[in-house]
Amino acid sequence: MQTAPRHKNKTLATFLAALLGGIGAHRFYLYGPRDFWGWIHAACLPLATLLVIAYPGQPRLYTGAPLVVSVLAGLIEALVIGLTADDKWDSRFNPASGRSSRSGWPLAILLVLTLGFGAIALIAAIARAFDLLYTGGAYG
Repeated sequence: MQTAPRHKNKTLATFLAALLGGIGAHRFYLYGPRDFWGWIHAACLPLATLLVIAYPGQPRLYTGAPLVVSVLAGLIEALVIGLTADDKWDSRFNPASGRSSRSGWPLAILLVLTLGFGAIALIAAIARAFDLLYTGGAYG
């Protein structure tokens, strides 16, 4: 006896990418435990931790770079997931679930917050990188 495949919720996938995208939670939700890119995201946290331990005197932006890049990529993926049309989402992730997706205001609010936080995080990372590269970290 076969069961119907699980319906994958676009709002939940967007939320996971925005909040836990740096460790690949959205990738594992959408593609399962065999997803290569999900494991790349997940490997960034221990890699950044090892770099912080191995190079204690270096700026955290340098040693934590794998995690910073992974988080920024997760925020971009959250926007891509959330802005995907419902019919395209269903044809890709829910072809046989028997249900159709209907995005509403919670997704719209989540996308606005993700865009705002992502822009702030990207600008902060760029500003800190330039501070470290050109002044040696004189401003913080």
